[in-house]
Amino acid sequence: MPSSPLRVAVVCSSNQNRSMEAHNILSKRGFSVRSFGTGTHVKLPGPAPDKPNVYDFKTTYDQMYNDLLRKDKELYTQNGILHMLDRNKRIKPRPERFQNCRDLFDLILTCEERVYDQVVEDLNSREQETCQPVHVINVDIQDNHEEATLGAFLICELCQCIQHTEDMENEIDELLQEFEEKSGRAFLHTVFCWRTAAVPNKVYIRNEKIHVNTRLKTSPVCLSHVTYEWDVNDKSFLSLTKNVNNGL
Repeated sequence: MPSSPLRVAVVCSSNQNRSMEAHNILSKRGFSVRSFGTGTHVKLPGPAPDKPNVYDFKTTYDQMYNDLLRKDKELYTQNGILHMLDRNKRIKPRPERFQNCRDLFDLILTCEERVYDQVVEDLNSREQETCQPVHVINVDIQDNHEEATLGAFLICELCQCIQHTEDMENEIDELLQEFEEKSGRAFLHTVFCWRTAAVPNKVYIRNEKIHVNTRLKTSPVCLSHVTYEWDVNDKSFLSLTKNVNNGL
């Protein structure tokens, strides 16, 4: 079991529905959690599919609430947007963009594959000076209120199981496989060694190299297991092996 509570981030596109529902539930369960979006702007449903309400990430939830209240109180009450924004502003002042955050997390959970790719791309672009591991896991959740609630409870259950593992690094792949079978959802999983000035280069170092196993989805019925080595001197990942298991 990890010696301290997991530091968790939940990420969707606009930091409004899916990530905030999970943020709400995880915080009530005692997790150290933050939530983010990865989009360039925050988008909320408008009067038509091609007319969304678009806001800057600096706009507070309260400002969005009052703007939509003024535009069409009946519409945004009926579709649940005002209720969602009211919940959000009770959790934190405004949406946050993942790419602007440099805090450290043990676990980053994304709510759709496109967001997962954006998080992985951003982490790949960051300098990696030491070797504190962070696990990035994706579970696809449809962007509606009902699915956001179901997805949030699934994320919470997963975090609780990970928190209670004896050896998170060695048990997480088996745990994810169990959750895939149980939930009928596919999970994506990548491990990074993240920069931190406080932790010396001594996690997972064997003969001056760090071994990281990554599960990557390559097709709807295929998972490939890629092994990387982190070279401490060169500070870079080296791809070593790739074993493809069909029919998963």
